[in-house]
Amino acid sequence: MHHARPDSPRAASLRPPLAGLRIIEFEGIGPGPLAGSMLVDMGAEVTVITRPERGSIARQLGGGQPDPMRRGKTVVALDLKDKAGLAQALAMVSGADALIEGNRPGVMERLGLGPVHCASDNPKLVYGRMTGWGQIGPLARSAGHDINYVALTGLLSLSARSGQMPIVPPTVVGDASGALGLAFGMVCALLEARTSGRGRVVDGAIVDVLAKLGTIAQWLCASGQLDGPEASPFHDSPFYDVYACGGGGFITLGALEPQFYALLLEKLALTDIDPAMQYDRAAWPALKARFTALFASRSRAHWCDLLEGSDVCFAPVLSMAEARLHPHNVARGLYETTGDRGVTVHGAPRGLPLQS
Repeated sequence: MHHARPDSPRAASLRPPLAGLRIIEFEGIGPGPLAGSMLVDMGAEVTVITRPERGSIARQLGGGQPDPMRRGKTVVALDLKDKAGLAQALAMVSGADALIEGNRPGVMERLGLGPVHCASDNPKLVYGRMTGWGQIGPLARSAGHDINYVALTGLLSLSARSGQMPIVPPTVVGDASGALGLAFGMVCALLEARTSGRGRVVDGAIVDVLAKLGTIAQWLCASGQLDGPEASPFHDSPFYDVYACGGGGFITLGALEPQFYALLLEKLALTDIDPAMQYDRAAWPALKARFTALFASRSRAHWCDLLEGSDVCFAPVLSMAEARLHPHNVARGLYETTGDRGVTVHGAPRGLPLQS
């Protein structure tokens, strides 16, 4: 079977499947903006509501480079704590088809922009919530980063050979990401076919999906935070890494933001370290050695008791069996045992009512 090349006139004549779809994206970092970028690629009109000033972590990690996840989006700066700014945001949402937000649970509600507030003027709104830990569960209101979420599912543990430090889990980055991208593309095409009456081929190449999912990494590379001569916060810093614990097992830290790093130092009683010098790369090797010795001096259970559920961006590296029993995962109903060692994983993302 032959299909049109991506650069052929036939492919160019296809109307983007999400053309005409209007989406409001509230400023965030990482996966929320990436989801918005993927929707832009499918033809959606995405408007980003930003804070009047750029956040500190975006300045640090992005440097002076333009944010590639803003490409093709309209940007509107609003102060959501001001009545006029809030009113303008609500008006924009009332005319939208969907919304993306990546705040902690309760933040949008306190601003007056929660699902119930938005549904009063727009009951058909699709309200997208991008979080690490979810809306419910004992960790829901805690800070975290990618390394912590992968650790708590048990998947990070799968990457470690016997006695070695875990790195990237098998099958998740390539195969699973490709499946997610194919599902996303098919839903976009199905949505468009409902109005046009015409289907299309969805070319779900894993390499394409991975390249798109690497948008954040490409941005970090452009700013010198990855794949360059300078030490990387993600590979060389003491505050984003996996550490071995005394008696066996590992824990993860992802304290990229200044406030999270300051809290980490406080909880570890490292009062002689100036949190304002977090990104002093010359100090990283000695500090990482100090962290390594400290975490190796006590058990994983000790560090869980001290750090889990706080804003230091922490999670233990769980085995697959441990992940099924962790209180946060149990509270969210992530896993169900089915017969002899069989496990069913809860479908994701979840659909919840817009109005309670």
